[in-house]
Amino acid sequence: MAYQPPVRDHVFLLEDVLKIDQYAELPSFADASLDVVKAIIEEAGKFTGEVLAPLNSVGDKQGCTWHPDNTVTTPAGFKEAYRQLCEGGWTGLGSDPTYGGQGLPHVVNLSFSEMSSSANMAFSMYPGLAHGAYSAIHTGGTDEQKQTYLPKMVTGEWTGTMNLTEPHCGTDLGLLRTKAVPQADGTYRITGQKIWISAGEHDMADNIIHLVLARIEGAPAGVKGISLFIVPKYFPTADGGVGARNEGAKCAGLEEKMGIHGNATCVMAYDDAVGYLIGEENAGLRIMFVMMNEARIGVGLQGVAQAEAAYQAAAEFAKDRLQGRSLTGPKNADGPADPIIVHPDVRRMLLDSKAIIEAGRAFLFWTALQGDLAHGHPDEAVRQKGNDYMGLLTPVLKGYLTDKGFKVCVDAMQVHGGSGFTEHFPASQYLRDCRIALIYEGTNGVQALDLVGRKLAANGGRAVMSFFAEIDAYVEAHGSDAQMKPFTDGLAGVKAQLQEATMWLMQNGLANPDNAGAASTDYMHLFGITGLAFMWAQIAEACIARAKAGDADPFYANKLVVGRYFVERIIPEGTSHLAKLKTGSATLMQLPAEAF
Repeated sequence: MAYQPPVRDHVFLLEDVLKIDQYAELPSFADASLDVVKAIIEEAGKFTGEVLAPLNSVGDKQGCTWHPDNTVTTPAGFKEAYRQLCEGGWTGLGSDPTYGGQGLPHVVNLSFSEMSSSANMAFSMYPGLAHGAYSAIHTGGTDEQKQTYLPKMVTGEWTGTMNLTEPHCGTDLGLLRTKAVPQADGTYRITGQKIWISAGEHDMADNIIHLVLARIEGAPAGVKGISLFIVPKYFPTADGGVGARNEGAKCAGLEEKMGIHGNATCVMAYDDAVGYLIGEENAGLRIMFVMMNEARIGVGLQGVAQAEAAYQAAAEFAKDRLQGRSLTGPKNADGPADPIIVHPDVRRMLLDSKAIIEAGRAFLFWTALQGDLAHGHPDEAVRQKGNDYMGLLTPVLKGYLTDKGFKVCVDAMQVHGGSGFTEHFPASQYLRDCRIALIYEGTNGVQALDLVGRKLAANGGRAVMSFFAEIDAYVEAHGSDAQMKPFTDGLAGVKAQLQEATMWLMQNGLANPDNAGAASTDYMHLFGITGLAFMWAQIAEACIARAKAGDADPFYANKLVVGRYFVERIIPEGTSHLAKLKTGSATLMQLPAEAF
């Protein structure tokens, strides 16, 4: 069975759980009535399911091809699909109307992005990275730069990249060596090598706008001396077209990768390439972080997206594959064996997956809505809380959801058994494609360190205290409802564990930073479980409200079953994470390096 976009689940989240129609007075929601949003999601499902999904295996098997003239050819069908993407207006869904975008809420754009990534992760990275570059220019560019680049990036005629990593430096950007030499005409000459540049060269768009981190000659050492530059593949012309080639910017080759074969992962060589400074000198990292934070949420989304596709394939296989008999007696008496979905351990893997996916999606959408409120709500307190939550939760979404998304892909292969280890079934590709999500845009270990080292302490802990208070208020408001009690009790319990872990970090992390580092991954996972528990409570509330209104659709009853499974089988994992993080760093750091 091919991937089926979960349109109804998306509509349910936006309509019943997030109730986006209550924000109709906000600018970005003014043209996003529920009817309009439903129509957009329906069309998104058709496009991603019918156009992108059939190309997923094609991209995996063919990959991209580098040519000696430094050009790259994408897999068969990608170029035509990209043209349809642009013609459908999907590239400008959440972009600024000033530059030709539709200006819809980020949470609506996220819905399309998830379906696109599930259908074809490698393909979806091309427009995804372009939107990140668009956001960085939109944030830090001059009016002239915005007018020059953004309209073409909104239409998808031009794509974009982010160039950070070098052969000797990845996370530690202070080691960056790419240099920028100022010229008399106000431009800069960029020289250096960047690696692992996704979508760095391809044949789908008229131009590629590279955003390159470099150090201006004489700049301070470390991250304080990093600037950001626009380095276009072709120079823009006055009439909005493309002119001469920027000869100093070339793709020197492609990486051979485990997965995402349909995306061109490039080695970019800059040799006296012409670049244009964005923002102030030595302030490039701040602007690039706009793109990086957007990308990190996008990577968390990739974890859920690949999990959804892998789960669908596993569930279909489990219903079709006949093997053995049910422990409680035959369920397919007329057949030679029962479908494997009758076996409790197969159901365990499928329910683990379903419980994580549905709440993980809700957590992404809920956080994206906080971002929308941060940008457009008239109340300063609401805007502040939205910004606080975006900062606090981004590493949780990226780290936890990709860890768990990969686990779902592992379980999907396990459900397939030996069939999953062959290339006749899609489980292998989902597993291989998903694996990169735990690594790029900052490894999950780095996300955990960012969470405990920077995000918790920001503004005196204001964000996490606000998050705790919101959960407390929710539990108090709904805990007396007998139908809600399993969900609110589960939420209250894991939130108390997260609060205890937070206090432990405050007391022990400052005294010995290794304690914070040793606890960080378990803390991130405990935070992720708490976030998903909060989402399941809100999902349950919406389903119970539907039932009380007389809606007997099993869609809602089934969600309550999955939610109770989360409460009973996944929330208890929080106890283990709390116990482990409180052991500190002593044993972890005791073994001498030479003993490894």
